Amino acid sequence: MLETNLAHKKYNVDEQGFYGEYGGAFIPEMLYPNVENLRQQYLKIMYEPEFQKEFRALLKDYVGRPSPLYFAKKLSAYYDTKIYLKREDLNHTGAHKINNTIGQILLAKKLGKHRIIAETGAGQHGVATATVCALAGLECIVFMGEVDIERQAPNVARMRMLGAKVVPAKSGSKTLKDATNEAIRDWINNPNDTHYIIGSVVGPHPYPDMVARFQAVISEEMKWQLREQTGKENPDTIIACVGGGSNAAGAFYHYLENEKVKLVAVEASGLGNDTGKSAATSLLGSKGVLHGSRTLLMQTEDGQVEEPYSISAGLDYPGIGPMHSHLIRSGRAKVFGATDEEALHAARFLAKMEGIIPALESAHAFAVLEKMTFEKEEVVVVNLSGRGDKDLATYIDFFKLNG
Repeated sequence: MLETNLAHKKYNVDEQGFYGEYGGAFIPEMLYPNVENLRQQYLKIMYEPEFQKEFRALLKDYVGRPSPLYFAKKLSAYYDTKIYLKREDLNHTGAHKINNTIGQILLAKKLGKHRIIAETGAGQHGVATATVCALAGLECIVFMGEVDIERQAPNVARMRMLGAKVVPAKSGSKTLKDATNEAIRDWINNPNDTHYIIGSVVGPHPYPDMVARFQAVISEEMKWQLREQTGKENPDTIIACVGGGSNAAGAFYHYLENEKVKLVAVEASGLGNDTGKSAATSLLGSKGVLHGSRTLLMQTEDGQVEEPYSISAGLDYPGIGPMHSHLIRSGRAKVFGATDEEALHAARFLAKMEGIIPALESAHAFAVLEKMTFEKEEVVVVNLSGRGDKDLATYIDFFKLNG
């Protein structure tokens, strides 16, 4: 059970919704009633015994939690250390995203909302939202960049099969940033009956904290799973890929205040950080306001948001969650970049070594194993945030798998 107290934590959110100097709620006046209502109620609702009971039951019986913590024997031997994989790819819908959508759909029902909107990049959050809307019998509209609709076709089909309406975002780079803009626009126009399920630890407060708390089940399980398997509940290092950062937030959450545990965030460097085709926000970005919160984002000198690029639809976002901005800028988390090519080769290596095909997003986390040095007895947990079914077309093209 997570505590409801927001104060006295170095790396957690404060009462005003800030992580250090990042966070807050910078929103148009028309969104204020919605966001403020959510802010006043989210903790109260989340920690009601009845809510927790229903949330935990669905995580167990519907999502299939706990997700396994798997000791990767061959990978460990290759890197001469102890590598464990947190298998979020084995959740219903194939990624960590459903941990948050289950929580938010229950919250939306408590708030009396009957229309749900969401944004999606890789489609994993869209599928997870469409899934819980089908479960709850609520109307579902998912905004997705036109480019992403093309490169993530299997997930688009899943969403439609589940009864969701998929609306293409046709502005800008036609990817995640633009889908988010469209979703916010819709919410402004439909404030009374609509709940916006944000899929990452981004957006105005309370979203980054709320999503992190729903995803925190990942590190909550890691603690007892590690104790069972290694005799101690703290790993030495946790590695996770970061776009907005919800899987990393979940994997880091219960270890934020324990500075002995190294936190490693891996961003998408695209074609390289010096090419103008990258999504490595903390490495290339500066402080500004994006989608309702103050955070690090990729922007021009006059404050225009730059177009991010990554082969991975779930990581090509020009910002990063305020929690991660604070963790990285304070030195609590270390950040690496992984290029498209490094991620692709890491995906194939994992498939050949352990018989697991990861999502392209997750593959970025595995790519940094090549860039780090570990002690022989070090316990390293890699958060395997999603499975690779949705990326098979990309893998087929790159590795010429069709013969």
